[in-house]
Amino acid sequence: MARGDGMTFKIARFLIRLLYRLLTRIQVIGGEDIPPDGGIVAVTNHIGRLDPGLVYCLVDRDDIIMLVAEKYRQSAIFRWLTAALNGVWVDRFGADLTAIRTCLRRLKRGGALVIAPEGTRSPSGALIKARSGAGFLAVKSGAPIVPAAIIGTEDAVAKARLRSLRRVNVIVRFGRPFRLRPTPGLEQAAQLAAYDDEIMCRIAALLPPERRGAYADHPRLKDLLSSQPLEAAPDPELAATPLPST
Repeated sequence: MARGDGMTFKIARFLIRLLYRLLTRIQVIGGEDIPPDGGIVAVTNHIGRLDPGLVYCLVDRDDIIMLVAEKYRQSAIFRWLTAALNGVWVDRFGADLTAIRTCLRRLKRGGALVIAPEGTRSPSGALIKARSGAGFLAVKSGAPIVPAAIIGTEDAVAKARLRSLRRVNVIVRFGRPFRLRPTPGLEQAAQLAAYDDEIMCRIAALLPPERRGAYADHPRLKDLLSSQPLEAAPDPELAATPLPST
């Protein structure tokens, strides 16, 4: 399917923002240090179906690189959105070299890649083990990594609130950008695992303790928390910052 042009992208983004304005209230914490342009890799936890659209509500860039699971090709609306937003189809269960090359090419041109290292939604809302990929793309492209944590978009929570005609309260917390450095002497598999651990611990540090899941007791997380203690995450029920204008 052909890539979306500028006008098609703007139409798709407008529709997403309109939908999220109707369905959600979003509070954003941090993000002041995010580069306004140039290649970046934004990494986040993944807890609900509302997660992917958040970036189009919060980021005013037209060079966003969004990975979309192949299973959604069966849906006409997702096929149209993926084409309109210049998304990248990816096989989550194999080494998708085509998707990797596409992401690297667009990152090196200054695009903003948004990726959930876990590869799928967490059924509990707490972090699950990451799958290698985000760190590799960041190192190969030379792009800084921006960690983010999402709270409040769990599918069960969202459905319950919308059924009772209440908007979904969402919190998005950004951390400071950082870069990964290869560790001398590590084999490739071990290096990729080390990248995953660093990325996920950076995300975990932005989440409440009960959401840190598989990384709750990781030594690197403890180092991050001791060096840069964070205020407790606010209650999603209090999230009320309006979305940017469409």
